[in-house]
Amino acid sequence: MSQPLTLARPYARAAFALSRDGGRSADWSKALAFAARVSADPQAQAVLGHPLLSSADAVGLLVIDGADEAFIRFLGLLADNRRLPLLPEIAGLFEELRAEADRVVKAKVTAAAELPAAELESIKAALMKRFGRDVEIETAIDASLIGGAVIDAGDVVIDGSLKGKLSRLQSALAG
Repeated sequence: MSQPLTLARPYARAAFALSRDGGRSADWSKALAFAARVSADPQAQAVLGHPLLSSADAVGLLVIDGADEAFIRFLGLLADNRRLPLLPEIAGLFEELRAEADRVVKAKVTAAAELPAAELESIKAALMKRFGRDVEIETAIDASLIGGAVIDAGDVVIDGSLKGKLSRLQSALAG
């Protein structure tokens, strides 16, 4: 069987095209995120995978208030094709397409301890200069890094952590 991302890609592209045509990318983003969270829940998976559950009932479980008709039809198509389990992948790919269209780079900064706001702004400014785009920063804490930070911005990973430096030093001394 094909990989979930391979199967999800055309659906994500179609969803993105539909949302852009209607000028409702942000609304679709929220609705897809909700549907993906629900479909990823183990109890919801059991219900959504039940053979007696109709497509309309499955869609009813996944739709948030205020969702437009095109989104409801999109979920109906997924339900009819038994692709509702792909919703988490579709939502992730949709967000990537949206960020690319909006010229936004999403970066995750993982540090050993909470970083001050001024330092995060400095990192954001450096990334904006490097990529020539707006940058959205998400933060995380991982005490195993010892110190410093790891910045993951799409295809670029910058490891400035002490753990990473020690690992590189160990490799250099061993080789």
